[in-house]
Formats: sequence, C-alpha cells, structure tokens
Amino acid sequence: MPDTDTDTAPAPAPAPAPSLCTCFRLRKLSRLVTQRYDRELAAAGINLNQYSILRRAARTPQTVGALARELGMDRTTLSRDLKPLVAAGWIELTSSEDDARAKQVRIKPAGKRLLERAQPLWRRAQNEIDARLGAAGVNALHTHLDRAMARMELE
Repeated sequence: MPDTDTDTAPAPAPAPAPSLCTCFRLRKLSRLVTQRYDRELAAAGINLNQYSILRRAARTPQTVGALARELGMDRTTLSRDLKPLVAAGWIELTSSEDDARAKQVRIKPAGKRLLERAQPLWRRAQNEIDARLGAAGVNALHTHLDRAMARMELE
C-alpha cells in the first residue's frame, strides 16, 4: 500500500501564457459570452446571432446592406444568415421603396412572437453575465468596446 505522506501527485500543467493577439482574446471572450446566450435562447429555438438579427429587424425595416453595417457583418454573410429566418417565416425580404434592386428586411408576426418568447431568455443570460463581471466590470468593458469599435470603424 502506498505511503500517502510521501507520494506526490503530479504537478498540474502550467497555465498557457496569455495570448498577445488582440483578435484571439476578443474571439475567445466572444465565444464564451455567446455560449451563455445560446444556452438560454435554445429554449426558444434560436441562437444569439438569429436573436440579434431579429431584434434589429424589429426596430424598423431596413435594407440588407444597412442591417449588415449595423451588425458589423459582411453583407454576403448576413444574406446567408437570413435564409433560415425567412424559411422559418420570421422575416421577409421585400423590395426597397427607394431601390427595387435592394432588399429590405422586415420582421413578420411570427418573428415578433418569437422575440417575445426569447426576450426573457436573453435577459437571463444578460443577468448572468452582469453578475459574473459586476456592474463596474460591465460598464468598463462596454466603454472600452465602444471606444475600440469607433476607432476601428474610422476607415
């Protein structure tokens, strides 16, 4: 029988050094945060990306290009992400009043009902994140992110 006083457990592996890459750190944080929202929103049958698109489409009809800019997405990526929302009957793409070639994103009644179901789920995820980071942490994070986005969008 081994003597527990003299046996030593293997030393834990050292933690990896933090990455110097800003993109890596932002993407990792984004994935961790997104996973929390996705877990909650799964009960409504959507993910955070779909929820974000629906929320912004519910404000006012806007063209695919304008919505892509607001979301910080490539227009072709947004067009691809809109397809399942259209197929589910949550949004529709109509011709823009200003330019018949431009498609306008409009939320449908089923999409509004989905948002009503999803809003408390989103709020639960938001509250968990707020609790983990604390009010001061959330405010500081938002301030830094808003400033960084403004500087990066100057192009």
